[in-house]
Amino acid sequence: MRRLLPSAYRPVLADRLFRRLILGFAVSCLGDGMSFVAVAWLAIELAPQQSAGLWVGGAVAAYTLPGVVGALVFGRRLRRVPARRLLIADNVVRGVFIGAVPLAWLAGLLSPPLYVVLLAVSSLLHAWGSAGKYTLLAELLPEDQRLAGNTLVGSLDFAATIAGPAVAGVLVTYASSALVLGLDALTYVFLAVLVVRTRLPESGHVSPVDGAAARGGLALLRSRPELLGLLTLTWFFNFLYGPVEVALPLHVTEELHAPGTLLGLYWMMFGVGAVLGSLAVGALRQLPLWPVTVGIVVVWGLALLPFGAGAPTAVTVACFTLGGAIYGPFVALSVTLMQAKSPPQHLAAMFAARSAVLLTASPLGTALGGPLTTALGPRATLGGSGLATVALGALACVLLSARRRNRWQEGSGNPSGMKKRRSASRS
Repeated sequence: MRRLLPSAYRPVLADRLFRRLILGFAVSCLGDGMSFVAVAWLAIELAPQQSAGLWVGGAVAAYTLPGVVGALVFGRRLRRVPARRLLIADNVVRGVFIGAVPLAWLAGLLSPPLYVVLLAVSSLLHAWGSAGKYTLLAELLPEDQRLAGNTLVGSLDFAATIAGPAVAGVLVTYASSALVLGLDALTYVFLAVLVVRTRLPESGHVSPVDGAAARGGLALLRSRPELLGLLTLTWFFNFLYGPVEVALPLHVTEELHAPGTLLGLYWMMFGVGAVLGSLAVGALRQLPLWPVTVGIVVVWGLALLPFGAGAPTAVTVACFTLGGAIYGPFVALSVTLMQAKSPPQHLAAMFAARSAVLLTASPLGTALGGPLTTALGPRATLGGSGLATVALGALACVLLSARRRNRWQEGSGNPSGMKKRRSASRS
């Protein structure tokens, strides 16, 4: 088995603390995988049919967007809390308030507004928990092992969309989507208990989305055009992805008139592709950042176009699987670049800026997906998201080519300057 494991992952998995952490992350991610189906499906069950798109968009956005508010509101109080404690606090809050959803459903008290409120409160500390997790990984692993470590942790999210949606699809069809969210809550409690019982190094000041740290991080990003360009592209990429989470479940229920098992199949196959794509990229030592990044954006957009063209279900499932393989490596690549390019003393501030900016992208896209799906229909919304994403990738490609051409012209037109830069580089 050791010989079958790529060499890049062996040192990471040899770390006992990392192995223990990754077990907790795996269980928690399984719950997240189930929520891909359950959050939207329960909103469909609770909402009136004529406004289902709006409530689905609100529920999915509430599952993530309030993290921005919580990060800014609690910034002064939590900015000096170690990453380990932030990770515990986030999982406790999510476990308690998501766990309240099935309890309210059993009591007959669950309405669409109450459902959205419980989801919103559950996500208030999620920005802190996410930033604390990646800061903790950066402290546990040496620099040359971070890409492999980030890839393994990132792959858990996608691996969970293999088993999670499959299990959730069966449960929402034959049991209840509220029950699935109860299981999701238990996975957060499991991770919190595991971290409490594990002796981990106390990290420094994480300040994941503290205002001062974010402003400092944005100033650092502005001085590094490569990272600023990557962050801008990532924001729009995630924003255009947001409507997919609203339109896909409504495409299954309203246009295909299919059960929850089909929605589970879509997300499961997406997860299969994402895991394979992430692990393949994580095993590589070096990658050309911008060509790979722009290629991911363009191909993901192309994978959504068959939905808008009314392709058969088998074709769209295959395209969604390919889209997962393309989408999967994106997070690990961007996080590893941030860790590599950020000065160690400014790592938290750089993550603060990244979290503060990116936290709004996908939830805003999801919130926009509600009225878009209501106005245009699920199929047109999916196709439109793909077309806009292809246009984004094409624009990035043009800007990248222009930037490289300018560099080449500056270099060829000023050989003495090139010599000076090379001399400075050698010194």
